[in-house]
Amino acid sequence: MIQQEKRGSGWQWYVLLLALFAGYRRCEKSPSAPANALAKHAQRRPTAAKFDWPHGGSDAKVELAADLTMRNYYVILDGSGSMSDRECGGGTTKIEAAKQALAEFAKSVPASAQLGLAAFDSRGTSERLPLGRGNRDRFMEEVRAVMANGETPLKSAITLGIEKLEDQARKQLGYGEYNLVIVTDGAASSGEDPGAVVDAVLSRSPVNIHTIGFCIGPDHSLNQPGRTVYKTAENPAELRAGLGDVLVEAETFDAAKFAAPKEGAPHH
Repeated sequence: MIQQEKRGSGWQWYVLLLALFAGYRRCEKSPSAPANALAKHAQRRPTAAKFDWPHGGSDAKVELAADLTMRNYYVILDGSGSMSDRECGGGTTKIEAAKQALAEFAKSVPASAQLGLAAFDSRGTSERLPLGRGNRDRFMEEVRAVMANGETPLKSAITLGIEKLEDQARKQLGYGEYNLVIVTDGAASSGEDPGAVVDAVLSRSPVNIHTIGFCIGPDHSLNQPGRTVYKTAENPAELRAGLGDVLVEAETFDAAKFAAPKEGAPHH
């Protein structure tokens, strides 16, 4: 009887060892949830760690964001004089069509994401609304206030937008997602070609640059296949669709499963 118990015990241990080994092999082949999340993130632009980004900043202590994995959408609206034309406007001016499209875009941006706005118009080139959550009504107020007039200083506007995104990246230790969304209807003014700035951004940061070329076709300095996301829009419906694609193309990892570092932890 004692011998039978010993033989049974040995057989049970053998089965247990086989089960443990099989489980180990499955874990070895299947990456963890956070690893899968970061892999999806890398399919678009490389991560901040790839660039050791953000750079520099003021000497003042940066107050870290409560959520280090936030998505950020910083919009640049072209309010140049040509935006007052009706061509491609579908019965209204291009600037009014752009305002209506941005109203839909703002409503579609997830509440967990941050939204900001800069514009160039009769008031010059400036930030109209800093990145933030819960600011959609204010965003639309600022969009409605844009008055089409003046030139197209794309270089200055893009430089401003990148600075604001990099400031936010310092608050998030480089984690999260950073999108610059440009709505424009023309080529840059003299001395304002954004080519060099865009090259620098793409080579030193993970910022995604999305441009909706409204009524100008694909021949634009911001259309760089494989580097920037550029959509043409010949009518208001295509403009709305182009802005909608910005959100569709956003990464889809589960931020709740991403273990962000605690305050004081080393950055990259």
